[in-house]
Formats: sequence, C-alpha cells, structure tokens
Amino acid sequence: MKHDTLERKAGLLAVLIVIAVSLGGLAEIVPLMFSSDVVEAAEGVSPYPALELEGRDIYIREGCYNCHSQMIRPFRDETERYGPYSLAGESVYDHPFQFGSKRTGPDLARVGGRYSDEWHRMHLINPRDLVPESNMPGFPWLVENTLDPDGTPVKMERLRMVGVPYTDEDIAGASSAVADKTEMDALIAYLQGLGLSSKGRR
Repeated sequence: MKHDTLERKAGLLAVLIVIAVSLGGLAEIVPLMFSSDVVEAAEGVSPYPALELEGRDIYIREGCYNCHSQMIRPFRDETERYGPYSLAGESVYDHPFQFGSKRTGPDLARVGGRYSDEWHRMHLINPRDLVPESNMPGFPWLVENTLDPDGTPVKMERLRMVGVPYTDEDIAGASSAVADKTEMDALIAYLQGLGLSSKGRR
C-alpha cells in the first residue's frame, strides 16, 4: 500500500509533511497579510508616546508578560471580566506583540484608567499592600532607576524603520519627554495607556 511506502521512507515522509504544513500555512497566513483589519491600525490607535514606549520596554525587561496576557478572547466570561475583546488592529504598533497565554495575574489589555497612578505605584513596589493574596513580586528598584533620554529617539527611529509612523517631531521631542523620569513613571504610563483606544481616548 502507498502509506506503507511513506512510513518506510522517513525522508520522503518528512518532505511531504513540510510541503503540507507550508501549503496550510500559506492558506492561513497570506490572506491575513492583505486584510485591512489586521495590518491597519484600529480607530483611535496611535504609536506609543515616548514615555509609554520606555515603559513598554521595562514591562518586557522585567518579564511581566510571563504572568499577564494582553489579549481578551471573544468569549462571554472574558468580555464580562476584562471588557471588549481584543482586535488585531489594536496591536499593529507592538513589536513584539504582548498577546501571551499565561494568566497567573489578570489580563492587562484594558487596564488603562482602571486604577490611579498612585495605586499602580504602591502595587508595583509591594503588591501585597493592596492585594494580600497576590504572589506577584515587587519592583521597588524602578523608583530609583531613571531613564536614559538619549536612547528613546534611537528606539523610535528603529521602530519607524519597521513601519511605526513616528514623525520627526515625535522623535525630536522624545528626549525631553522622558528626561528626569523614573522607570516607575514610565511603566505606570504604559499601563495607564493600555486599552484606551477601545474607549476612544488614545
């Protein structure tokens, strides 16, 4: 039988598997590359301002994505808890995406504006002061570390190279926007901006 031949010739089987997976991938991925819902920014979505961009880098550096996802699935239990489900167009300026799949902590896709800056500050320094059952670690050193204003314009220029529409004015004003700001300030600014596009405020 033909399948016996395939099972006995591992090399041929491997080649056919690669072909099948490649064709399936092309059929699934290529159409999305031409879908405006996926490649164009959703209404109200704009590139991260300088301080939020720095905060996003701190979020990634500290591994926050290991416990917090940023993608609300289109299921009733998720939308009732977190808000409207996530759209691809909300993440077009994210490099890399922060979708995630692990939820040791809650999803943060719509956390912007839900708590005050001071709440976030206290929570990031010692989460158990506000949520006694939390197993999240504290990040008190963020209060001490200040941002490097010379690095922010470079980041924005690199992101512009991959399609993020930063203007010359955005880049020129980046250093002053982050000057004398702490890493805590930046991370809070990032968190406070998450999901505001879905409310028409970003």
